[in-house]
Amino acid sequence: MVKEERLDMFCYQCSQTARGTGCTVKGVCGKEATVARLQDNLLLATKGMSAYLYHARELGYTDPEIDAFVERAFYSTFTNVNFDPEDFVRLAVEAGEMNLRTMRLLKKAHIEAFGEPEPTQVLTGTVKGKGIIATGHGLKALAALLEQTAGTGINVYTHSELLPAHGYPGLKKYEHLVGNLGRAWFDQKQLFSQYPVAILGTSNCVLLPREEYKERMFTTGPARLPGVQHIEGYDYTPVIEKAKTLPSLDESAGDIVLTTGFSKSVILSLAEKIKQLVERGKIRHFFLVGGCDSPLKRANYYREFVQKLSQDTVVLTLACGKFRINDLALGEIEGIPRLIDLGQCNDSIVAIEIAEALADLFGVGINDLPLTLILSWMEQKAVAILWSLLSLGVKGIYLGPILPAWVNEEILQVLQKNYDLRLIGEPEEDIKAILGG
Repeated sequence: MVKEERLDMFCYQCSQTARGTGCTVKGVCGKEATVARLQDNLLLATKGMSAYLYHARELGYTDPEIDAFVERAFYSTFTNVNFDPEDFVRLAVEAGEMNLRTMRLLKKAHIEAFGEPEPTQVLTGTVKGKGIIATGHGLKALAALLEQTAGTGINVYTHSELLPAHGYPGLKKYEHLVGNLGRAWFDQKQLFSQYPVAILGTSNCVLLPREEYKERMFTTGPARLPGVQHIEGYDYTPVIEKAKTLPSLDESAGDIVLTTGFSKSVILSLAEKIKQLVERGKIRHFFLVGGCDSPLKRANYYREFVQKLSQDTVVLTLACGKFRINDLALGEIEGIPRLIDLGQCNDSIVAIEIAEALADLFGVGINDLPLTLILSWMEQKAVAILWSLLSLGVKGIYLGPILPAWVNEEILQVLQKNYDLRLIGEPEEDIKAILGG
C-alpha cells in the first residue's frame, strides 16, 4: 500500500491557530501532531457509533451509559482539555467497547421490531408497475413506507445498505417489497437516473442528486440534500403521490439473484456441522471480507481476493463492501454456503458473536480460529467497528483500500505492534501469507 506525504496535523479549533489558518506541524497550544490525529480518530469513531445509536433510538431503545461516553469523548477533544496520547488510545478502545454495546442495542431493536433475519433470495430486476427506491440504513423508515404503500399498487425496491431488509420477517411479509436495484451506495447517480421512480433517502450514503431526478427524490431522518424535499417524521405521502405520477416500470429480470439474511441463530444452528467440516479438513479457513466500500480502483482488491480463494474456504461478508463479491457463485461445502451475507455494517456484531461462539465450540481464542478479517474502510462507522474489534483483542486484521489519513507513522507502528494490523497488499501474496503454500 502506497503511503503518501501528508500534513502532520491540521487544527483550527481556537483563535490561537497558526497564522489564523491552522496549525499543521504542532499546535500553538503545545498539542503534538499525534495527539491531534488521535483526537480526530476518537471523533470519527464516536460519530460512527452515534449513527447506530440514532437508529436504535428511532425504535425506542436507549442506553444512558453510551450517552455518557459520547459526552465524555467529545469533551476530551475540546481545546486545552487533554494532551495525553496514551489516554486517547485508551478512549479509542473504550469507544470500541461502547460501539459493541451500541450495535447489540440496535440489533435487539431490529429483531424485536421486525423479527430475526432468515436466509432470503432477493431479485435484482424490475416488476411491472410504479415504484419507489429506498436507500440508506433506516429500517423504521422502510417499514413505514411499506405499510403506507400496501394496497396502492406501488412496488418498493431497496438499494445498497437496505438490501438486508429482505431477510427480516416483519418487512419481507410485504409482497410489494419486490427486490433490490443497484449495488453499493456510490452507483446511485447512475441508478436513480436510470429508473423513473420516486426515491427515498433514509440516512447517510445519499449523494448530491443529478438534475434529472432531483424533483422525484426525498430525504427523511438525518439526511438532507439541497433542492430535495425533506420529510419530517414518517408520513411518506409526498413520496407515494410522486410515485403515482411517474411512468410504470417494465418487467425486466435481473442478472443475478442475491441471498441475504444469515442471522446469528441460522449460522449457529450449523455449528456442529461446521466443526466437523473443519476437523475433517473440508473447510480450511474462514474469511470475513467486507466493510464500507469506496469508489477507489484499489478496492477491486476485495473481489480479486475472493475470486482467488481455494474451494475449501468460506467467506462471510457484510456492509456495502459485500457488493464487491455478493454476485459471485462460490457454491457450497457439503451444504454450507461458501458466501454468507450477514447484513449491514451494524451487523458486524453478528459476525463478532459468531466468531465468539465458534471459539467456544473449538475451545480456543478468537485469534486461534482459522479466521482472517479482510476489511475495507470508507467513513466513520468503519472506524468505530475497527476499534470494536481491537477492543476485543482481535489481531491480524487486513485493512484497506488505503491507509486512513489520520494515521501517521507513530500511530501505525503502535497498531502494528499491539494488534498486528496489516495493510492489504496484492491478493495472491496476502492469501499465501494467510494460508501458506
